[in-house]
Amino acid sequence: MISTVVWGTGNVGRAAIRAVDAHPGLELTDVLVHDPAKVGRDAGDLAGLGDGDGTGGMLGVVARDDVDAVLGARPRAVVYAASGDLRPDEALDDITRALRAGAVVVTPALYALYDQRGAPPEFRDPVLAAIADGGGSLFVSGVDPGWANDVLPLLVTGVGTRVDAVRCQEIFDYSTYDQEESVRHLVGMGHPMDYEPLMLAEGIPTMVWGGQIRLMARALGVEVDEIRETLERRPLDTAVTTRTMGEFAAGTQGAVRFEVQGVVGGEPRIVIEHVTRIHRSCAPDWPVAPGGGDGAHRVVVEGRPRIEVTVEATDEGENRSAGGNATAVGRLVNAIDWLVEAGPGLYDALDVPLRPAAGRLGRK
Repeated sequence: MISTVVWGTGNVGRAAIRAVDAHPGLELTDVLVHDPAKVGRDAGDLAGLGDGDGTGGMLGVVARDDVDAVLGARPRAVVYAASGDLRPDEALDDITRALRAGAVVVTPALYALYDQRGAPPEFRDPVLAAIADGGGSLFVSGVDPGWANDVLPLLVTGVGTRVDAVRCQEIFDYSTYDQEESVRHLVGMGHPMDYEPLMLAEGIPTMVWGGQIRLMARALGVEVDEIRETLERRPLDTAVTTRTMGEFAAGTQGAVRFEVQGVVGGEPRIVIEHVTRIHRSCAPDWPVAPGGGDGAHRVVVEGRPRIEVTVEATDEGENRSAGGNATAVGRLVNAIDWLVEAGPGLYDALDVPLRPAAGRLGRK
């Protein structure tokens, strides 16, 4: 069994605890938290494995906030689920600490390392130094989720005859999402239309998703001439109230649509598109999930034949936002045993295979 730590218990960390617990080759040995209110709570309770009254789903692993003690026990793997959105330097420091402790680390937190070969030296060099010092390894994949912007579209291109363009599309309704800080302030939902949210600032989408564009281009054997961005925003016609985040006023931002375009030969050939709403009533003319659901991930390969694949996932009840997080986490957690066998190194989605769920069919 591979001793595994989950670091962080938010939307991603909850799913990570469940994924580690379900994996027959992994053993959850510790959970690290920052919030003092979570210290001492059972991991199963934090992950929502119980029945809601604190009596079920206990895993016998309690959350701790002593990073030195947890890493000092030399865990074989760490799922780093703490956010790196507003604290990339701190996230990098945490991850290099785990690498120096000899751990295999999987995380969605460092956007710059999605395409690790083209990553800025200020991110790549400290990671390589920590790997050399401690003998750990690192695999970074996205939470939007990563597989929908790398292994899935690349797989689909492999069954076509002619490929003219590849589009990766996320359609997402934030009304059931439980991360108000990001939804309101990073993305700008509920703010006046003249508010400039950080996630939509010029250059930020390229910083976040440009690595995935370059990764796909490398796999397809083409050079990206440049990366362009497009952006559309729509206001809410009427006020809406969400279950997790309260009211969003009429006239404030209610929907966002943007593209990160990899330009090849003067044309956008590799595109990552996000269509996000705070409520399905906003921007009804934009793409929607099948059946009017909360969200979906779609890959469209233009060419001959034209191929379209749509994936919907649900978790934590019928929550598709949680389902997307769970599949992104599954990609990371299910790579741990492969990474342990592969040995020290810095890996990306083209290195790490997507494998069948051996030993997990029917496992609770």
